[in-house]
Amino acid sequence: MGDGGADLRRRVPRTDVLLADPRLVAAAAVLGRERVKAAVRQAQDRARRGEITPEAVPAEALAALPSAAPRAVLNATGVLLHTNLGRAALSEAAVAAVVAAAGHTDVELDLGTGRRARRGRDAVDALAAAAPGAEAVHVVNNGAAALVLAATALAADAEIVVSRGELVEIGDGFRLPDLLTSTGARLREVGATNRATLADYADAIGPRTGFVLKVHPSNFRVTGFTSAVPVRRLAALGVPVVVDIGSGLLAPDPLLPDEPDAATTLRAGADLVTASGDKLLGGPQAGLLLGSAALVERLRRHPLARALRVDKLTLAALAATLGDPATPTRTALHADAAVLRARTERLRDALAAEGRKADVVPSVAVVGGGGAPGVELDSWALSLPERYAGPLRTGDPPVLGRVARGRLLLDLRCVPEHADPAVGAAVLAVPDGD
Repeated sequence: MGDGGADLRRRVPRTDVLLADPRLVAAAAVLGRERVKAAVRQAQDRARRGEITPEAVPAEALAALPSAAPRAVLNATGVLLHTNLGRAALSEAAVAAVVAAAGHTDVELDLGTGRRARRGRDAVDALAAAAPGAEAVHVVNNGAAALVLAATALAADAEIVVSRGELVEIGDGFRLPDLLTSTGARLREVGATNRATLADYADAIGPRTGFVLKVHPSNFRVTGFTSAVPVRRLAALGVPVVVDIGSGLLAPDPLLPDEPDAATTLRAGADLVTASGDKLLGGPQAGLLLGSAALVERLRRHPLARALRVDKLTLAALAATLGDPATPTRTALHADAAVLRARTERLRDALAAEGRKADVVPSVAVVGGGGAPGVELDSWALSLPERYAGPLRTGDPPVLGRVARGRLLLDLRCVPEHADPAVGAAVLAVPDGD
């Protein structure tokens, strides 16, 4: 290897020095010292072989370790419900509730009597109060589970009447027809992809009908020569009507006039409404079932409900979310564009004071997460060279923006205002190549 190789070996940091690195100390506290030490030695060996520089050894060791938990990310994409970032961010109240529920709790105990109590009653009562149009409510572990439970309990060995235009793919390759038929139900498709009429539904209903299903196509829009049958007309057909509204909006929101909500859908005559908890409701991943007391009780008592029940942490987060309407999702949705511009300009000026150039440009934010397709929210973004994207994404904390036309845009709509300085610090940590 020669003198250069010997010099390279001398430059590789010692094991004890590396293990004193705060990042590796934190990793050892979770993963164990021996596991971290093995990763350190592997990185040192790579440096001695010249595969990486000696200075890269700490980062290489960290990269080789499994994540003990998902990393918190600053969402500067302008997408409120970013599926890859876990959709809705929990409120401070919900986070505190999860922490409090991490130990032993009264999730299924009446402390007054010392006897078993209804599981998750606080969350169920909070949901019932937030959806007064529902006679009864139930919670399962996600939106797809809510539909599966409804199909299994109400239409196993029976038919579900549904419009062809509403047999959607719900993400990650999962398609609604496959989900529903996996329960033993049969689909009776009506209408065409772009048009369905009341007569189509009426002609399909028969003695084998379990229920009529209406699904909101929440992540796309069909325009042009189209027609769909409203819930109020389907409710007159004499069979149960189940409506999947998708996004979890419990009441109308003026910013989202085309997004269905539970209150309006129930008033229109739906017997059962299903929705997700981690979208516009702004809570944890959960499936919400709202509607007729008889149907909800039938679902709640079905054996499958036991397999789909939510854990104590989800119940705690859901109850806190329903008790605190100022969720991060709602705050981001209703953020004032002028305030966002002022925040972005302050961040630009702070960077300029450190010799780092950035621009403030108009931006467009979206709901995302399979909600409100086509709705655009006026916003503002910090514009940086595209080369910042990678270092910011892999930094500490990671900052995720979006790249457009060769520029990295950091939209602060989904970034808590108290985290603005952290965004600025992350930008300044990227070596200035301008």
